[in-house]
Amino acid sequence: MGGILADIFSIRSTFFITAALLLITTIIAGVFVKEFFVPVEHPKRAKGEKRNFLAGFPNPKLTIILLCSTMIVQLGNASISPILSLYVRELMHYRGPITVVAGIIAALPGLSNIIAAPRLGRYGDHHGTGKVLTAGYLFAVIMYFPQGFVSSIVLLGVLRLMIGVSDAALFPSIQTLLTKSSPITATSAIFSWNQSFQALGNMFGAFLGGALAGLFDYNSVFICTAFMLLFNFILLWFTEPSLRRGQVG
Repeated sequence: MGGILADIFSIRSTFFITAALLLITTIIAGVFVKEFFVPVEHPKRAKGEKRNFLAGFPNPKLTIILLCSTMIVQLGNASISPILSLYVRELMHYRGPITVVAGIIAALPGLSNIIAAPRLGRYGDHHGTGKVLTAGYLFAVIMYFPQGFVSSIVLLGVLRLMIGVSDAALFPSIQTLLTKSSPITATSAIFSWNQSFQALGNMFGAFLGGALAGLFDYNSVFICTAFMLLFNFILLWFTEPSLRRGQVG
């Protein structure tokens, strides 16, 4: 929609339209969302006692690795954002409805994510979330790497469509494993930490994508993202033996 609105109106107007939509969403949430909140009672600490957030977690190492995984996966996604429109423009040889096509290319992962996420979630419930996570990493590496070498906008679109499938495997799997490895009293806290690490991925990813494109070329961003996800998979595989044994999730 952003690409279409920018083509019909202007790039500047999309910010105002987005702000209006966010305001409408805020009003809807404030009026119609009802929460039946019961505060969780925490044991009182002795005076001077320091609180260790991870003390109540059955596997603190896994929790930290999963939070870092959220950051790396989001870093990979965010690194593409600054250069995607420019990459599309280059593949289209600076001709045609570039903003519309760039918007479609950017939207394709969301489309496949909507379709794949429920199915991968059901598969994880029956066969283990760890298997979905492993397959998601390998699939993401395979899909990201050739994006740096495409010469066709159609092929780029197909590969971006497949990235939505890997995101549908990775993000829900990481969040599911975080929930399963967290005590019930820390549910809100662990999701907040996960969101913070995702924000770090957004921040560092955008910077990394712009820097790599400036120093080298657009294709280096896709190649670097593939290697980062491969590193993340290797890190998980060798630091968490339960993932190799299929005991995670």
